[in-house]
Amino acid sequence: MKKSLLFFFFSLSFGNLLAQSSAYWQQHVDYKMDVVMDVKNYQYHGKQELVYTNNSPDTLGRVFYHLYNNAFQPGSEMDVRIQSIKDPDARMVNKIKVGDKEIKESRIKTLKPNEIGYLKISNFKQDGIIANAKTVGTILEVTLAKPILPNSKTTFTLDFDGQIPVQIRRSGRNNSEGVELSMAQWYPKIAEFDFEGWHADPYIAREFHGVWGSFDVNITIDAAYVLGGTGYLQNPNEIGHGYQDSGTNVVYPKKTKTLTWHFVAPMVHDFAWAADKNYIHDVVKGPNNVDLHFLYKNNPKIIENWKNVQPLMVKVMDFYNKTVGNYPYKQYSFIQGGDGGMEYAMCTLMLGNGKLEGILGTATHELGHSWFQHVLASNESKHPWMDEGFTSFIEDLALNEIDDKKVENPYESAYRSYYKLVESGKEQPQTTHGDRYDENRPYSVSAYSKGEIFLSQLEYLIGKQNVIKTLKRYFQEFKFKHPTPNDIKRTAERVSGANLDWYLTDWTQTTNTVDYGIKEVKDSADKTSVVLERIGRMPMPIDILVEYVDGTKESFYIPLRMMSFEKENPNPETKRTVLGDWAWAFPTYEFSISKPKTFIKKITIDPSGLMADAKRENNVYELK
Repeated sequence: MKKSLLFFFFSLSFGNLLAQSSAYWQQHVDYKMDVVMDVKNYQYHGKQELVYTNNSPDTLGRVFYHLYNNAFQPGSEMDVRIQSIKDPDARMVNKIKVGDKEIKESRIKTLKPNEIGYLKISNFKQDGIIANAKTVGTILEVTLAKPILPNSKTTFTLDFDGQIPVQIRRSGRNNSEGVELSMAQWYPKIAEFDFEGWHADPYIAREFHGVWGSFDVNITIDAAYVLGGTGYLQNPNEIGHGYQDSGTNVVYPKKTKTLTWHFVAPMVHDFAWAADKNYIHDVVKGPNNVDLHFLYKNNPKIIENWKNVQPLMVKVMDFYNKTVGNYPYKQYSFIQGGDGGMEYAMCTLMLGNGKLEGILGTATHELGHSWFQHVLASNESKHPWMDEGFTSFIEDLALNEIDDKKVENPYESAYRSYYKLVESGKEQPQTTHGDRYDENRPYSVSAYSKGEIFLSQLEYLIGKQNVIKTLKRYFQEFKFKHPTPNDIKRTAERVSGANLDWYLTDWTQTTNTVDYGIKEVKDSADKTSVVLERIGRMPMPIDILVEYVDGTKESFYIPLRMMSFEKENPNPETKRTVLGDWAWAFPTYEFSISKPKTFIKKITIDPSGLMADAKRENNVYELK
């Protein structure tokens, strides 16, 4: 699609979204950057022009920029955090033997001046007038030359000088797999201002929040390098390196010392790229004619794995399209260049030297972030579970879908991780800011596993089909916006008709646990009386399966009173009896089975395993 058509497409889609909700507003930015990279000393110089549109009702006297590179300096907040946290990220420390003890030393602490990262800003102007810009750690604080009134635009210009750090985390040079340049969080990025105010968080190694807008970026670099990343390459005929022209012929440019790569990216909130002299570059057609780019090192040990993962990612994208909504861009790039895997607009930087299974898992997860973060742009810093958890949910669904051996519950590993966290006593509420967790492991489980269970347990509450309908409606109503936890909850309520405020509150804002048990099973004339108990603070509706000695089964369903909802029978082949509701304040609940106790082989609370009962050992009664 031509550049003009792309901008028209995104402007039209975005305008329609805003028209649906006139009370909603968000800021908008248009970046233009020209960057010259010196690959000998890993330094670069750039000029940035940013047109900032203030769609808020506030008059802004200051703005803030992120200078992420500055985190990779001895004494930075990131450095100190590595040294003070109990379980530092293994990628960010060196292990040193001191006597009989092993000490973990921050890798940032030992960086030399030519190994650190930095972003230095100069010549900051607003509409041609000098503004006061002050660097404070990883944040640039700017006192404006004139306030930005509501519903008005202003233009910021600045020069920036950067140095790429030795790769410690995500961005950097010369990573563990030999990729030279991983350019993530590399430019002065304006902070988000929304209904909560400014989000000028220091960079301490967690997640991000960005402003929707467009990028027009020129990168001048040694001609030997191959680039991939965010956006659409505008000058393939000048670049060559296997990039194709509008026909089918591979073109190669005249020999020059440098090349300027021109990228345009409409309606994104970040821009990342990577470069290496020894990249193999493959392009595969994905669903809806999307180009899937694969850039990986020319290493004979990994080529077969990268070739084999390509048709699988076509299947994964197709599954995501059908499950959530169509991927809205015309390209996506899988790039070997990370220290694990990290999502960026239209691309991921990821490790690539592992086995096919590992590459597939990472690629599937990171591609999923194109829906949950790079189209549905929740605030990762404040609500990391909304992007990591929801992405993990569709990742597990997709991997199960393309696997020859499908399992009934693809989310089991998430539940196991969550139960271990509860048992450890180290859980913190999901309302905890991503940087404020006491330890890294509880953060990861809370964001990824417990975040995934938010949706899988929602299947238990309102049914699988309602959850899929919820995801599709959520995508349609909030794409290219900044949805909040309340938005996914209200979408699920609108789809199902259930009241779910209690669920959002207990699951995400507290560490209350689900714990139900079978307290007593007793004969009552020609019937059996079953007494259930609620042990944990968090309420739930209850599914019960009764298996009889003759091999027959029946199920019972106890609605939760505060939900004001009755779920459809998840197993229509099994007769189900809907009982009276159970109100939270009552610690026990009694019901009858119309057969004597001796006829009963087994009674199970939640046979699906989708209710996150932290102590499942009391969920089953078996005839002795």
